[in-house]
Amino acid sequence: MLDKNGIAKRIAREVKDGYYVNLGIGIPTLVANFVRSDINVEFQSENGVLGMGPFPFEGEEDADIINAGKQTITTLPGASFFDSALSFGMIRGKHVDLTILGAMEVAENGDIANWKIPGKMVKGMGGAMDLVASAENIIVAMMHTNKAGKSKLLKRCTLPLTGVGCVKKIVTNLAVIEVIPDGFQLLERAPGVSVEEIQRATEGKLIIAGDIPEMAV
Repeated sequence: MLDKNGIAKRIAREVKDGYYVNLGIGIPTLVANFVRSDINVEFQSENGVLGMGPFPFEGEEDADIINAGKQTITTLPGASFFDSALSFGMIRGKHVDLTILGAMEVAENGDIANWKIPGKMVKGMGGAMDLVASAENIIVAMMHTNKAGKSKLLKRCTLPLTGVGCVKKIVTNLAVIEVIPDGFQLLERAPGVSVEEIQRATEGKLIIAGDIPEMAV
């Protein structure tokens, strides 16, 4: 199965030349490390950065240059910084081609829950609500199960929703899955993972059509 970097590396293959991409907190921030060098991609962060690069090497961090998750980042030539009003104008104006988010739960109809666990203190929903309401292409990066081994790909989300029917594709440590009207369609298996293992780890309806290839990472 994949680790977090493996998930990010597989998602990086979904990033196309000329895309403007928003990277959510967690695994999605790693995607910038794996995008092909022969394409031009602009990574946007809702705290007001356009033109993010990969994470800095140890000792080269600049504490004043951070992403929305407060991690230090690098910027590429031509990068720009701006206020949150302009940043969310980009998001709400649908100028972002691809949004990559983490999630605590995804339902088989594309609902996503990624901002709150009842009873636990959170500072707020951040930009998640705006991102899922405005984005037309959302890929979720997540672990297939939680720490207790229970599925995070469900028939219906149990946590407070961030967005309804908005997720298009999911990449987990076990599989690549597309959300279609009938449920979760299995597209690829992680290296060394069987279809049966993915079935056992998926509570929602899993659609399996033909031979499922092992993903190239």
